[in-house]
Amino acid sequence: MNPVVLSGRDLCRTPIELLSSGLFAGILRSFLTYQGEKGSELYDYLVDRFLLPGGVDGGLEISGMVELLTSLSARSLGDIDASRPTHAKLGGSALALHEFVEELYNHWRKMERYILIEEEYKATNIMTSDYHNWFIDTIASFEELVRETYRRIAYNISGDLPKVYRQLPSGAGAGALVEHIPWGCPPGDYRLLEGLPFMQLIIIEPPLILYPRRNYRRGAIKPLDENPLGLIPSLEGDWYCYPAKVGLLLIFVYFHASFLHLGTSLCNLFELAQGDEIQASNPDGILLFGGETESLPLEETFYHEDVENNLVVGFVSGIEDHDYFGYMKKSILTLHNVIMINRGMLPLHGAMAHIHLSSGRSANIIIVGDSGAGKSETLEAFRAIAGEGNVDMRVIFDDMGVLGSDNEGRVVAYGTEVGAFVRLDDLQPGYAYSEVDRSIFMNPQMTNARVVIPITEYDYITRGHTVDALLYANNYEGVDEEHPLLEFFSSVDEALPVFENGARMAKGTTDEKGIVHSYFANPFGAAQKRREHEAIARYFFERLQASGSRIGMLRTRLGIDGYEMRGPEEVARAIMEHFFS
Repeated sequence: MNPVVLSGRDLCRTPIELLSSGLFAGILRSFLTYQGEKGSELYDYLVDRFLLPGGVDGGLEISGMVELLTSLSARSLGDIDASRPTHAKLGGSALALHEFVEELYNHWRKMERYILIEEEYKATNIMTSDYHNWFIDTIASFEELVRETYRRIAYNISGDLPKVYRQLPSGAGAGALVEHIPWGCPPGDYRLLEGLPFMQLIIIEPPLILYPRRNYRRGAIKPLDENPLGLIPSLEGDWYCYPAKVGLLLIFVYFHASFLHLGTSLCNLFELAQGDEIQASNPDGILLFGGETESLPLEETFYHEDVENNLVVGFVSGIEDHDYFGYMKKSILTLHNVIMINRGMLPLHGAMAHIHLSSGRSANIIIVGDSGAGKSETLEAFRAIAGEGNVDMRVIFDDMGVLGSDNEGRVVAYGTEVGAFVRLDDLQPGYAYSEVDRSIFMNPQMTNARVVIPITEYDYITRGHTVDALLYANNYEGVDEEHPLLEFFSSVDEALPVFENGARMAKGTTDEKGIVHSYFANPFGAAQKRREHEAIARYFFERLQASGSRIGMLRTRLGIDGYEMRGPEEVARAIMEHFFS
């Protein structure tokens, strides 16, 4: 079903306003179309009662339905005006009428529902102001209005009060306050973006279940000599910006309203920048998601390094194949990685955890690997071990991090995301359900079903963490005497070829199959800037080795049948034994 987007002016205050609104008429038409295509008995009943002159091709009388439901919101079925032609047909049909109301309510709740309240920038701290509370109350009031309208009509039809009240989500699945915030928009190509509103507050009603039209990603984002913004004559329709704090960087993510489900879901993955941060400095990168241009192959994705304006600009077209959260996430992270390489830092496609024992011993472990290699799965195994007691585990990054230097000259790692975008199958049994009150689920009925879960705090991932071990995740080799679960390299020259080869068994999270290779397990910037990356990688590997950090490989066996859970658990326990025994 198409999403329903409500603006601030659509928010009604009374049942009569709600039922007489254009929004409700549109939902009613959508419901009737669905019932007609299904050929339901309920549709036959509605045709019998509300058929317009001219037969089925003439359509159903929407106004008569609206009039009836409006009357039922104020008085009982027995008390409505029987002189009205529509009402006179309803004698003895309370059961069918009640089914109509229930199914219409369920149809509404199954739709993706968004409320966007657009305001001018007030230059105040909305996190502490009455403005903040007003927004929250407005979203909550609309939900209560919808629920109360439904309950009034249902009671006036049946005459029975419910014995069990279920406070089902019935307002918006997500709401956003968007503001027009002035920023130092460069001239020329960037004028397309001037005046587009920024998301500043987001409310979601978890578990939020979304149904993007795709469930896997293809290929990598490609470098482009031209600025893609210069190839777009105009931006049609409604556009919004999610100002994302991606680790140490600020990236403006502009997306078309047709991808609102993806853009809103960023709130569980990246910290949201506030107005003063947007005004204080220009972004490091810009992503345009959902645009159209005849100058570029629409099935491909691109980035451009604008040296003059010190920006990296990404572009993803609005075709149906790009309706997958992985395209938005990985495009953002590609921009991050390109910028970091330009600044002499080393992006890593992997996961990092801080493991702390009750004895006081701790270690920071990085696991590098491309999609399906077992990095997130090994973190989940650590989480299970922590649940056994005496162990505490905190995630520093789940998918992408970067190595840099702190003020003391030490090699430290920074994360990029405050959440995780993970496959449901890779989580420990029951974990997704324990986090259901914060989660956004995507296509849970399909292969490669995903969930976006907040897992840590922004201040924590950007603190800078020393590195005790940097390990490559090998998911395709078995374990024997010559190939142990955990293996360490004796030199940088021995280690670098393994990371550079980037071998893994593809698990169907992208369009790849079998043993595949990606430079440094990182097709998101590292492969595109390989020459610069090779020098940076050697520099940081040598510094890690000199400081006593261990560089090695672990064999997750995630690509081998039967080891999907067992493999990551065994390597997690091997790490625990090596670093803490």
